[in-house]
Amino acid sequence: MKPNKHKATHSAEREFGGALGATCIPVFLPLTVLYLLSVCRSPAASVLQWPPPLPPAAHLWDPLAAVLIVGWITLQSFLYLLPMGKVSEGLVLRDGSRLKYAINGFNALSITAVLLLICLWLGMPLGYLFDLILPLAVCAIGVSYLLSMYLYIRSFWAPQHALSLGGNTGNPLYDFFMGRELNPRIGDFDLKYFCELRPGLIGWVVINLGMLMKEVELRGSPSLAMLLVNGFQLLYVTDALWNEEAVLTTMDIVHDGFGFMLAFGDLAWVPFTYGLQAMFLVVHPQSLSTLGAAGIILLNELETIATATGTRLLVSGWWGFVRHPNYLGDLLMALAWSLPCGMLHILPYFYVIYFTILLIHREARDEKQCRAKYGLAWDTYCRRVPYRIIPYIY
Repeated sequence: MKPNKHKATHSAEREFGGALGATCIPVFLPLTVLYLLSVCRSPAASVLQWPPPLPPAAHLWDPLAAVLIVGWITLQSFLYLLPMGKVSEGLVLRDGSRLKYAINGFNALSITAVLLLICLWLGMPLGYLFDLILPLAVCAIGVSYLLSMYLYIRSFWAPQHALSLGGNTGNPLYDFFMGRELNPRIGDFDLKYFCELRPGLIGWVVINLGMLMKEVELRGSPSLAMLLVNGFQLLYVTDALWNEEAVLTTMDIVHDGFGFMLAFGDLAWVPFTYGLQAMFLVVHPQSLSTLGAAGIILLNELETIATATGTRLLVSGWWGFVRHPNYLGDLLMALAWSLPCGMLHILPYFYVIYFTILLIHREARDEKQCRAKYGLAWDTYCRRVPYRIIPYIY
């Protein structure tokens, strides 16, 4: 079988800095992950200290880490293929077809939780994940590169209608980054959908648990701050997997191809940067008053509002104040995750800063798509609801 020599669909406007961004990001983002993890484990925990606390090369590799990463992905793949949960259809594709997706992420999380309880009962040292965090991140980054190369090569055998419009420009570096194929599958195994919510998101919770167990080893019991961070982020992941079907309408699934951007984000960026707060607390314990904890809990309880998927534009309730109240809820929850780490270091607030930039960028991408979809109705909506994320500010 010969590769499909179809003509590339060139986009007049390229995202993420175009070819330059697609060249630099795959180099600097993995280095950023390793830098943040190293700073988090250092005594000063200062992102501005010079020279930076770079670990020796010998500390970046451990065969056990490779075994754990491969074993983890294999376990989650097995759970994904189990005939449990329901099957839902995605949105209509360009050829008029609709793919089917197994909605069993919450089942996978539940089974994983049982397996973790068994591990704890058997006395397995889950706190050792703290010591292995750098090799684990290196292996996850390596897997994301290998997966991205596989995805790029196999895309040349994909039919024209299966390609992503934004990742089929003819520029190899840009297309490798953005992803040429929209929904790459091996049989019924959807690679993008699997990576979106399974190994990285559930892995984030497991790493957090490892940090909690490391704190127990060092101090005899988990701190209130550590319990809050673990609890908040477990609730977030549980909610995402309980409402897994909603991901079928997101930009990642509907619009973006599956390339390095999503592969690295799902497998390396999410589990190793979203949980920096828990790792920070292992090395830098914080005392938290009951009143302070209560205030943080109340802040975290502001729920995200699900986006409507119909054709009408909502202008009532929260949607009448800002166009993306769900983004505002995400930012407030992110702030609640960081506050247990105190106010003396900026590092635990990395997720808040990064997520603010991410959501502003995503809102701009969404703005373009909505303007193209709704036309003059979108202009009318924007005049009615002028604020994008934060009322009276932005």
